[in-house]
Amino acid sequence: MSALDFGRAISKSLVTLHLFTQNDILTTIVPTTLFALVTAPLCSPYRCLHVVWWIWLHLLHFNVANQVIDPAEDGRNKANRPIPAGYISLRDAAYLRWSLVPICLISSAFYSIQVLGASIAITLLTLWYNEFKAHSHWFSKNLMTSLGYACFQAGATLIAGRDMSRLEPDALVAVLLSIAMFATTLQAQDFKDQEGDRSIGRRTLPIAHPSPARVSMFVGLPMWSVCLTRVWGMDAFCSVAFIFYSGLVGLRFMVYKTTQADRLSCKLYSLWFSVAHLLPGYWRYFHEARTYIS
Repeated sequence: MSALDFGRAISKSLVTLHLFTQNDILTTIVPTTLFALVTAPLCSPYRCLHVVWWIWLHLLHFNVANQVIDPAEDGRNKANRPIPAGYISLRDAAYLRWSLVPICLISSAFYSIQVLGASIAITLLTLWYNEFKAHSHWFSKNLMTSLGYACFQAGATLIAGRDMSRLEPDALVAVLLSIAMFATTLQAQDFKDQEGDRSIGRRTLPIAHPSPARVSMFVGLPMWSVCLTRVWGMDAFCSVAFIFYSGLVGLRFMVYKTTQADRLSCKLYSLWFSVAHLLPGYWRYFHEARTYIS
């Protein structure tokens, strides 16, 4: 193989790995990284690279495992993903899926036993979600996804912090709130995928209960916003702005119901979700700093 061919092969492999995770940059990598950096608190700027790497590696593991289960669904619903787009064969993707398990576990063990525990939990939840079909019903899908997301947050926060063996009390509260918040609003990501989900018999909340699902966004986002502003002690101006924005996003899910509109609504929800992940930092840098100064 010539150097040019080798370079092309490496380039194609990197593009393939990127395609496996590109749709989750705004929904997983960005909010989880922000959460870890403001909640830990950050030990050093150098740790940012470790946090992003660890999140991306485990996200790659989950996404590859998810996409080898039913590539036909992706062909109908998300044709730009690497398997239906022809960047990688189903057999090679399956090899990649299982080879990522030891890679994730070994890389996590270099940080701490606690980070390894988060990695093991993600591995087991990935198995349960995909191979054991937890994704086929909205209740188990929301529950498993929220628990998995919490494991991402816990592992990333441990890596970012001064002590990789423990979460501070504020961080633990933030993770528990995130589980409840994500479990009850995750359907925001399912509205845009109804056609593909319906074709494979997956009963997400927008398919099983379409009207209540949209009402849950209209009611749930402002309710969670009120709760979070109280827990993290936001000032009046920031609280009103955050609650008002969540109300607009929730109202958009109620009013605009086309697939195209749901895609944009999901992006707006992702922005709300990312901001919600910054609120522990608001508490830390405003309230704790004020207490320390006084």
